Amino acid sequence: MKSKLLIVFRKELRETLREKRTLATLILMTLLYPFIIGLTLNQIISKNTKTEREGIELAVIGGARAPTLMAQLGQKNITVKDTGPMNDEAIAEMLRAKHAVAVLRLSEDFADNYQAMRPARIEVWFDSAAERGAQRREVEEVLEAYGSNIASARLLAHGVSPAALNPIQVQRYDTGTNASRSAAFIGGMIGVLFFPAFMLTMAAAIDSTAGERERRSFEVLMAQPAHTWELVGGKWLAASVLGVIGVTASLLIGHAIFKWLRLEEIGMSWSMGWGTLLLVCLVAVPLSLLAGALYVALAMHSRTFKEAQTILSIVLIAPLVPGMVVSFLDLKTAQWMYLVPMLANQTLAKEAAKGGDVGALPYLLTFLCSLIPALAVVAFASWRMKSEKYVLSV
Repeated sequence: MKSKLLIVFRKELRETLREKRTLATLILMTLLYPFIIGLTLNQIISKNTKTEREGIELAVIGGARAPTLMAQLGQKNITVKDTGPMNDEAIAEMLRAKHAVAVLRLSEDFADNYQAMRPARIEVWFDSAAERGAQRREVEEVLEAYGSNIASARLLAHGVSPAALNPIQVQRYDTGTNASRSAAFIGGMIGVLFFPAFMLTMAAAIDSTAGERERRSFEVLMAQPAHTWELVGGKWLAASVLGVIGVTASLLIGHAIFKWLRLEEIGMSWSMGWGTLLLVCLVAVPLSLLAGALYVALAMHSRTFKEAQTILSIVLIAPLVPGMVVSFLDLKTAQWMYLVPMLANQTLAKEAAKGGDVGALPYLLTFLCSLIPALAVVAFASWRMKSEKYVLSV
């Protein structure tokens, strides 16, 4: 009895792996999502560290009128390029060509207004469409500090303490750790690492059910001396094993990428250990079993291969919806999230990445919330296969 299920399993798995397109999809889906996440984070790290590595180039018109300001800009690793007088069109053209982060233009009466203690105008020209917002903010911070220093010096010259301008002092204490910040930021990305559970099981499930029905081999298989649960179980496990391999490989590769990235450069870290990762991979196995069960049951109900593809393509979107809703509403982690398949896996991975003690209950709920529905769907499909009208699609 038990060997018949294994025979069907080996037969379906062998036929699936014979197709080069299936293997190509397995490899592509396994590698694609971790490398997309890694590439995105690497770009963020590169943009945030570009200022320290390359410095900032700033064009200044009339810089000789404010030598102290020029010195402060130089102290902040900002390269000042003194240019001659330029009209508005020439400044805009320089910014479009990305020759400078911004252009400072000091008015001709800057020195006179400064000496007379009147507001001295400094124009800051920049291109908001350019991806240099962080560098431009650094320039603006230098200008603000320069203005504050001048104001403090003038108040002291008149016998007034600069502290009078700050009646309250606000001190900020951030209790968030690098691990918690990284988990909150990366948590929204982790969900796609579980998506191969649904992507990789679909083709095998359709081919072993709706595909066999079109090839007229479904009736031959039903004529064999085997129970319906053995036939359905073999097809179910053959489709699910691809998802298990894909999700496990995606999580392992993603974990290796997170460990390799310089997340500390952006105030983050990845604290999940290999032991915790293996537990996350283990509780993710039922997710692939659930995907395989749903696809086999739905594809068996379809009359043609094309109809099964259409239906399952729509169902493929359903697992992403809970995670998108939680992310959009910015909901805090709650116990009910561990009762929703795929959302439970995403929430568990996010909480485990914080490095704290998650506890055994979230692991258990995540494991069971996918396993129980998977077994129920397989039992229902096995029961439905006992009907000749259903099998022959009449």
